[in-house]
Amino acid sequence: MHVLPYLVAAYVFLTGCYGLATSRNLIHAIGCLAVCQSATYVLLLAVGYRDGGTAPVFSDIPPGSRPVVDPIVQALTLTDIVVGATVTALLLALVLQIAKRHGTVDPDELKELRG
Repeated sequence: MHVLPYLVAAYVFLTGCYGLATSRNLIHAIGCLAVCQSATYVLLLAVGYRDGGTAPVFSDIPPGSRPVVDPIVQALTLTDIVVGATVTALLLALVLQIAKRHGTVDPDELKELRG
């Protein structure tokens, strides 16, 4: 089993978390959150990868004659991409409304939002 994709996923996730923790701008924080989300794409594709695997279409070959990849992992990755894009768009729309109402996207200057 190759460990490189798992290390890449961990590095991308930690890079996004570092940017999220040090961000002084809400738009930058949303971008860093999207980077964290992209680490899950790499992780899911690493889990579903198989050396020499092909698409699981069994119309012309006998079952079990060659390795196939798991299509559920690929479907989960596509679902993760769609959900990540939707969440990012929603968060950017919320930041746009915050910028219109309060005139800033710095989280430290948004004292009115604290309860």
